[in-house]
Amino acid sequence: MNNQADLSRFEAMRRAMVASQLRTTAVSDRRVVEAMAVVPRERYLPEGVRDIAYRDTLLPIGAGRYQNLPMATGRLLNEAQLGKGDHVLLIGAAGGYTAAVLSLLVKSVVALEEDPALLSAARESLSGTTNVDLVEGPLNAGWSKGAPYDAIIVDGAVQELPGTIVSQAKPGARVTTGLVDRGVTRLAAGTKTEGGFGLFDFADAECAVLPGFSKPEKFKF
Repeated sequence: MNNQADLSRFEAMRRAMVASQLRTTAVSDRRVVEAMAVVPRERYLPEGVRDIAYRDTLLPIGAGRYQNLPMATGRLLNEAQLGKGDHVLLIGAAGGYTAAVLSLLVKSVVALEEDPALLSAARESLSGTTNVDLVEGPLNAGWSKGAPYDAIIVDGAVQELPGTIVSQAKPGARVTTGLVDRGVTRLAAGTKTEGGFGLFDFADAECAVLPGFSKPEKFKF
């Protein structure tokens, strides 16, 4: 199969993803849909899973990590209510796919990743993308050097979102994330205010679980 045939095949799968996984699951922000319709998801994945890049399933990307489902990522971006002038923190950059989508939606992106191999892959795949700053550090610490942010997106599920991360958001900023609750993953969003912050579930969805966000175990007598 020649390269042009591959491109055509992936474009067809991408259109199918938009039609069956985004438009049918309340991804209603036109800009999010359009960005996900043009970013070649296969480019940001390991070679062994590129042929299934657009399946509605978690994809292994190495080091025990998984690429989030297109629907889950789309819903998280949709609920973040992103504006063209926003400065956004992305937690869980993986191979760079979501950062590439965000680069079409906002002014600037800080994309945080803690796995060196994934970070290296993201740097290669995002080469030439001028409004994404890839940084290396623990996912559960966020990236205070780039704060404050207009939005924070955790492209995966966590048991608990640390206050350290929330503190890096501006008042009025939206924060979206997956949450793990007794083995079930949900998508959640909240707005930071001067009075505090809370997350509210908006969808049950399979979501890639990120490392380092476990709740401390309660002491038992």
